[in-house]
Parts: sequence; structure tokens; C-alpha cells
Amino acid sequence: LTLFNLALDSSLNACALVQLRVRDISKRGEIADRLTMNSSQTSIPVQFEISDVARESVVAWIAQQGFKPNDHLFPSRLHESPHVSTRQYARIVAGWVTLIGLDPDAYCTESLRRTKPAIMYQRSRSLLAAQLLLGHSRLRSTARFLGIEIDK
Repeated sequence: LTLFNLALDSSLNACALVQLRVRDISKRGEIADRLTMNSSQTSIPVQFEISDVARESVVAWIAQQGFKPNDHLFPSRLHESPHVSTRQYARIVAGWVTLIGLDPDAYCTESLRRTKPAIMYQRSRSLLAAQLLLGHSRLRSTARFLGIEIDK
């Protein structure tokens, strides 16, 4: 639940999402309601809000696992890896998609990443807002990522 909620709220790519640590989203034991992180691909600061539902799931997950500030939020069960791999995350998403009766070939980790920016774009028609949320350096990249045709 925490992985799903943070994937939707943050719009971080799979690599950045699985590497999150408790200290990245927590200040003095409180889960932040807004964060700024550098995009792992472009190094552009990306700001996002963490919803109340996501914060509740993060608090419960941290308490259940007994995580410390330096721990990864999504640890691997394998000793040689400190966090879930992007491939394992993709398998988890495929499992969720299958569980709700959708085609796992039609949805992936990028589908979760795309959800919030796509909704924002539908409501506001602001491609710039979606670009900022995704941390893209070019508007064209954002349009292509969201499947939007823009005039040349």
C-alpha cells in the first residue's frame, strides 16, 4: 500500500522510488506533507505532496517494520541488495494489475508515475505543471510521456 501510494503521489521514476529512505520523507519523526527531491535522471528538483492517505500508510509501514531513519522504505529480501530492485517493483505492479483483472502488458511502473501528472493536465490543461511534477527538462518530453499532441 505504501509503495502504491508513494508511486502515485510522488510521480518518481522506479529507480528513485525504490531507493527512498525513511529520512527522505521524514523530518524529526513526522512524515512530511510536501517534499522536494532531485530527479534521478535530470537532477531537476521535483516537488510533490504526500496525501493524508499516503502519510498514514507510510507511518503504519515504518512502525510495522521498525525502520530507522537510514533504512530503505522498500528493503529487499536479498542480502546483496539494500532495496527492492526496479525489476521486482515491476513484478509487484504486474501482480496488482492482474489482481484487479487488467492486462499486465498494458500497465507498468510508468503507468503509476504518469497517473497524477495526467490528471493534473486533464484538469488544468497546464503542461508546465505536469512537467514540473515529473522533473522533465523539456516540455516536449512531458507531452510525449503523457501522450499529448502539441503544435509545432
